[in-house]
Amino acid sequence: MSRIGKLPVIIPAGVTITVDSGDVVVKGPKGELKQFITPAVEVKVEDGQVTVHPKDESKVARSQHGLMRALINNMVIGVTKGYEKRLEVNGVGFRVGSSNNELEMALGFSHPVKYKAPEGVTVTNEKMIIVVSGINKQQVGQVAAEIRALKKPEPYKGKGIKYVDEQILRKAGKTGK
Repeated sequence: MSRIGKLPVIIPAGVTITVDSGDVVVKGPKGELKQFITPAVEVKVEDGQVTVHPKDESKVARSQHGLMRALINNMVIGVTKGYEKRLEVNGVGFRVGSSNNELEMALGFSHPVKYKAPEGVTVTNEKMIIVVSGINKQQVGQVAAEIRALKKPEPYKGKGIKYVDEQILRKAGKTGK
């Protein structure tokens, strides 16, 4: 049995969780999230906590057990606290500006790069730091990865877009005689 799947998800105050027709709906102060339940597991809401149980001992049910518990826990955290990823832009002449949930960046190309954030995710900037925030963990991570992919950090000077806590492996470069 999954170690993570065995743990119950405690429902904090102000959050309601409903399970109906193969979906889990989590409503909280920051919004509402909906997740499809795989048919291999069953989800129960009892006295202030959510438990996930596999329907049988098949490999699929055991693998989905911990996954569904983690997804529900991420949804509860998302509607109460929210998620945030921070990206740092390094490079001479690189600039970042944001307005109306859209980034406009100068990343060393011959043209400015524009990125429009999808619904449910907000993108702002604080000088050279891009802040991606929202209630859906997967969506926030995906948007941050797409922004990083616009100009990945290069290994010689570290120029590009990187996560704030990311370590870039540096290469030595050429050495002259």
